[in-house]
Amino acid sequence: MFAPRTIAWPLVALFTAGYLAPYLLPTTVGRLDSGLPLTTTQAGALGSALLLSSASAGFVLASRVERIGARTLARVGLTLAALGYGTAALTGSVPAVVVGALIGGLGSGTATTVAATGIAAQPDPHRTTTLGLLGVSALAGAVYLTVPHLGPGHGQPLAAIALTALAVWPLTGRLPVRTATAHRPLDGTRLPHRRSGTVLAAAMLCWSLVQNALWGVSGRIGLAQAHLTEATVGAVFAVALGAGLLGVTVAGAVGPRFGRAVPVGGGTAVIAGCIVLSASAADLTSFAAGEIAWNLLYPVVLSYVIGLAASLDPRGRWAVLVGSASSLGTAAGPLTGSVLAERAGFPAMGAVLAVGLLAIAVPMTVVALGAGRRSLPVVEIPVETTRAYDTTAAA
Repeated sequence: MFAPRTIAWPLVALFTAGYLAPYLLPTTVGRLDSGLPLTTTQAGALGSALLLSSASAGFVLASRVERIGARTLARVGLTLAALGYGTAALTGSVPAVVVGALIGGLGSGTATTVAATGIAAQPDPHRTTTLGLLGVSALAGAVYLTVPHLGPGHGQPLAAIALTALAVWPLTGRLPVRTATAHRPLDGTRLPHRRSGTVLAAAMLCWSLVQNALWGVSGRIGLAQAHLTEATVGAVFAVALGAGLLGVTVAGAVGPRFGRAVPVGGGTAVIAGCIVLSASAADLTSFAAGEIAWNLLYPVVLSYVIGLAASLDPRGRWAVLVGSASSLGTAAGPLTGSVLAERAGFPAMGAVLAVGLLAIAVPMTVVALGAGRRSLPVVEIPVETTRAYDTTAAA
């Protein structure tokens, strides 16, 4: 596919284009709420629909990339993203915005699927993933810093995603016409550790839902409750995204020293505290502390969960299923957060999410303890190469 020891820049760019939409979720949902005749719940529902459309593309296309061809599928995805998000950005009609967002989400998910398939075939997939994370985090941070200065309206973040898709499109010429696939992780023999895997998948669905429920309304917390300007909120998000990259590096440096149960269970409990802090923030200090700490810890815990899922089946089938469950939870997050915030207020929303997260931590920790005798396949990330695992998320 690509020569060993070279960086697959087209895949990095495709990864960035595909993941930009969920990274910009807070500002996208916030501007849909303020710039269109939508309620808070309706704006959150549209954010969830966008992410569900993106996740659906992954479910449908994951096993078909090699048959259709990476280049063709990537071009289709980027075209859908550019047309869908571009249309949604340029129109003030709510039905047209909804249709455009759904088409754009489908394009984002298609691009993400091609990128993930290609990255998995790389000699050093973790390094390529990390470069993609760096790219999307840097670009999202730049958008958060820029959008507040471009005036009001719902279209700016959507336009940024559409323009990114257009910019990446020329690089698809370096993608292969067909992608070789070494194996199909869901084929073959009976799944081992079915009870543990099922519990982990169900818990991961809820875990991801909680994370994205907060992320989807974080912008409104900063604006409406902490009384910050949009520029200040954007700066906090930019710093928080950088903290997330630091968290990935920390996870690799720590490695298996503390086993699985402490990082998964204990880390989830600490994240619950960050959610309470962020949701109840009334000023810049508390808002920034909650958002940055949460974004720092989230990828640390996630890397151990990914390793835990992989340990349940050496062929990777549980890792695929747990990742799929996580995508569904991510899609439901914005609507969940919006409904809770509208009916109970941000602090109560944070309390409910935190209690739910603490409850989820119990079965996750039990599964981690049960898998403790197996070797820990947590991603070991040498600091000098800064490698990381991808989620589906995000946050």
